[in-house]
Amino acid sequence: EHIGRYISQIYRKGGSFISKELSDLGIGSGQVMFLLELYRGDGKNQEEIADALNIDKGTTARAIKKLEKEGFLIKEKDKTDKRAYKIYLSDKGKCAKDTIYSIMDKLEEKRTCNLNEEEKNTLIILLKKICTKM
Repeated sequence: EHIGRYISQIYRKGGSFISKELSDLGIGSGQVMFLLELYRGDGKNQEEIADALNIDKGTTARAIKKLEKEGFLIKEKDKTDKRAYKIYLSDKGKCAKDTIYSIMDKLEEKRTCNLNEEEKNTLIILLKKICTKM
C-alpha cells in the first residue's frame, strides 16, 4: 500500500469539511490557509506568504485576490519596496478568526478522534519528517 492514498483522502475529506463549514463566509478550503498564515503574523507580502505555505506565487496571488474581493484582506503598497504590497487582515478577516479556528479545531478532532495522545504525537512527528525530505 502507498501512504499517498491515505494522505489524499485526508486532504480531500478535510477540504470538503472546511468548504462546507466556511460556505456562509463565502470562502473555501483553498483560501483558509492564507488567512491562517496572516493570523500568525499580519502584514506580510505575497512572496513571504507563498514561501511560508510552500505554495507557488500564482496560486497565492489568486487566493489573495479572492480574499480581498470578499473583504477579508487589504493590500497596501510596501513603504520600503514600492513594487510590492503588504497584505493585512481587514476587520472582516479579523472577525472571522474565532470561527475559522473553531472549524479547524473541529476538523482536527474529526481526524484524530480514533487516536490517543501518543499516537497523535507520533503522527505529527512522522508527517513532519516526511515533509522535510520532500
